[in-house]
Amino acid sequence: MPTFLHIDRELHWFSNPKLLIKPALDDRLRPWLLDKGSLTAKLVLLSQGEFRVKVLRQVHAQASRSEALALGIELHQLCLVREVILLGHNQPWVFARSVLPLTSLTGRLRHLRKQGSRPLGAFLFSQPKLVRSPIFLSLMYRHHHYVPEVLMDDAPVWGRRSIFYVDGKPLLVSEVFLPRFFNTPQKGTISQKGTISHKGAINENANNKTRVA
Repeated sequence: MPTFLHIDRELHWFSNPKLLIKPALDDRLRPWLLDKGSLTAKLVLLSQGEFRVKVLRQVHAQASRSEALALGIELHQLCLVREVILLGHNQPWVFARSVLPLTSLTGRLRHLRKQGSRPLGAFLFSQPKLVRSPIFLSLMYRHHHYVPEVLMDDAPVWGRRSIFYVDGKPLLVSEVFLPRFFNTPQKGTISQKGTISHKGAINENANNKTRVA
């Protein structure tokens, strides 16, 4: 029997951040939410290599209605649902949920069925013909049951999601920035423009190209 994961309760995703008026979007977080590059690579830089992936669960399950619509699949279709925490300096920075239709995990994508603790983003952004949909944003509260409660505070958190196409096969990835992301003392700092700065580290130009300082 397929597993049903009860999430996405009245959770709304917006492609236009201007629609998200209250509460105001933190200026430090905005560029992280809207950046089209590899979040994994950016977190590795911010943590100065003190980064790892902790797998919470990886199961065969049905996508939520919202996820199935975004992927363009039938609601009853089975997917590989993988939920992980991205940790920097051993602190939970990002909760990530990927929904991979089993019909997409064929051919050279078959190995994603056993991804383990390897970051999915590292694989995706190594693909030369990767296509990414627009980024959708959402404001998440405890009652949405999207993020494990142990990772939440009373305040809502911001998340984003998009569809990645590898060889024309859709893969949904969502990333939620957790309270510890800005509250953890870091060797690197995040400016109001979302750029990372620390001695001998990185800066980013307007074209989102990274250069070593």
